[in-house]
Amino acid sequence: MPLGCQATRQRGRCGPCLERRGPMRVESRKLLAYYGDLVRVLVAKEFKVRYKSTFLGYAWSILHPLAFAGVFFILFKIIVRLEMKHYALFLIAGLFPWQCFQNSVNASNNFFLGNNTLLKKVRFPRFFLVVAGVLNDLLHFVATIPIVLLFMLIYGKYPSLAWIVGIPALTIALFLFTYGMSLLVATTNLFFRDMERLTFLFTMLWFYMTPVLFPLEMIPERFRWMVYANPMAALIVSWRNLFLEGTFSPVLFATALGWGLVVCLVAQKLYSNLQWRFAELV
Repeated sequence: MPLGCQATRQRGRCGPCLERRGPMRVESRKLLAYYGDLVRVLVAKEFKVRYKSTFLGYAWSILHPLAFAGVFFILFKIIVRLEMKHYALFLIAGLFPWQCFQNSVNASNNFFLGNNTLLKKVRFPRFFLVVAGVLNDLLHFVATIPIVLLFMLIYGKYPSLAWIVGIPALTIALFLFTYGMSLLVATTNLFFRDMERLTFLFTMLWFYMTPVLFPLEMIPERFRWMVYANPMAALIVSWRNLFLEGTFSPVLFATALGWGLVVCLVAQKLYSNLQWRFAELV
């Protein structure tokens, strides 16, 4: 029985099962419902696998970036004595969205390889494994927003009306770019197994090239164009401005969204051309 059948058979909307009954036209509504059930099943599986046999479970998604924020705070604020107000809030406002991106891209090396049984035995769109993995990290990121809000209240800052538009818009842009990069890495890793080590190195270098630890104003004026050439810079600055200043920049959002759409199109093209070989490679 295909993946997702158990969750949908009673409602009679399992796509592959309907196909086996004959050349019956599957209504788009039922197909979307089936895919929705499939994504929910895969996200739940990813969540259980990630926190299997762990004591703190979901708390790790908060403790990990907070631990890094603590180290960077001690280094730059106490030792180096960087002159910046609310530096702790500044750090977590950038580290939380960065960790969402980095965790998904690094984990994407295993999205296909770690599900080799499903790839060989079950009929379903393979890219849904990447969608589920990215959604898992994105849900963890959204769940950390209350932590940012807590730090904001500590420093006397409050949410603004820009959150109503900014949070959903930036979440979509973050998902698109992260999904596109993750699909590229997951697909390439099946053919080039050194991709896993290169991905960790690349994301680490990318981190230090992105204004996560330092404000955009510290970049010389002649290099400010890099915020538009670096998709994650546009996203990090946008999230930070939303949390710290309560502002939402349409230009930075359009930059991040445009990069996300381009990377998604390239990744989907690569995936479509190579997916027929997946079962023999895993």
